[in-house]
Amino acid sequence: MAPLLEFVPNFSEGKSRDVVDALIGAMTAVPGVKCLGAELDPNHHRSVITLAGPADAVVEAAVRGAAAAQQRIDLRTHKGEHKRMGAMDVCPFVPLAGAVMADAVAAAKAAGARIGKELGLPVFLYAEACARESRRVLGNFRNKEFEGLQALVGTDPEFAPDFGPAHMHATAGAVACGARKFLIAYNVNLHTKDVQIAKDIAKAVREKDGGFKKVQAMGFFLDDKQLSQVSMNLLDYEVTSIRTVFDAVAKMAGEKGVKVAESELVGLAPAAAIDAALAKHIQLPKFDAAEQVVEAKLAAMG
Repeated sequence: MAPLLEFVPNFSEGKSRDVVDALIGAMTAVPGVKCLGAELDPNHHRSVITLAGPADAVVEAAVRGAAAAQQRIDLRTHKGEHKRMGAMDVCPFVPLAGAVMADAVAAAKAAGARIGKELGLPVFLYAEACARESRRVLGNFRNKEFEGLQALVGTDPEFAPDFGPAHMHATAGAVACGARKFLIAYNVNLHTKDVQIAKDIAKAVREKDGGFKKVQAMGFFLDDKQLSQVSMNLLDYEVTSIRTVFDAVAKMAGEKGVKVAESELVGLAPAAAIDAALAKHIQLPKFDAAEQVVEAKLAAMG
């Protein structure tokens, strides 16, 4: 049996369902590739699409997804809360059944090489696939964003791409291909319009500022809900769990007289990371294991 990999491309489009559906269609046209879920976030103007399939198939699907995004997304007119540098902004590969991290690394490099050569997009390798230790952390280079990288790619050796041309694509920017363990995108919404409270809490819980290990976090204001949000990536739920960060955020918010409105799980999580009891504790509305737990979705693939 061929190694089974998950891949989770993030695209800089969170408002048009038609565009996102076209991206999904391009990737799932590859035999063996199934879409496990798609999340659109209009505030971040970003979509997170979770797919899985045999290693060779997901590489082909990633290339097709990057091509479809290149045709449909123009970063010159794109604005959202989330940092981004490309139309297909990031494309991480995750080992699943029958696969190990080396399989995910090989897929990231294969997809990156093809995207660079066939589509003319600069590609940066990150996380476990990184060719430079300075690029292990995505934010070390993506934080310059599409606009800032225009002047750096091709002039600063620190921003030389691993594959593709040494210049940003005029409309589609660049792509980051990586390999990692299962990442859980998890948000806690707070009953306050004071976004500084969310920003302060995010700083307190994220690893780079002395918080929890394997946690990235930022604070945002959600215009549509008129709430502030602590938006987090849990890079290793076995090191820092959903419950741990929820309890910490709720405690710090409570100390400022602010209550939790709800939690949000963006995309999927492994069965070991969440169940119905935890969903209730963290105030995650309408939890459905069949739709939000990766093993259940994979079982439905047949």
